[in-house]
Amino acid sequence: MSTNVDSATTWPDFAESLYERLTGRGTTIKYTLDNLIVEVPKSTGSDSPRATWRFHGAVTISTTEPSS
Repeated sequence: MSTNVDSATTWPDFAESLYERLTGRGTTIKYTLDNLIVEVPKSTGSDSPRATWRFHGAVTISTTEPSS
């Protein structure tokens, strides 16, 4: 699904369209998150049991475009 950044109405749509715009220009994206916690569901459904993954430390987010 491709959405224009200016017309995105949800955070996932905005993130996807921004990612497509940046990578379409050859931009490198680097992420940084501190003490990230990810809950992974066993199955679909809001009441599904989840595994919790914890990342102690940092993950970095930044962008770099190639020189023209």
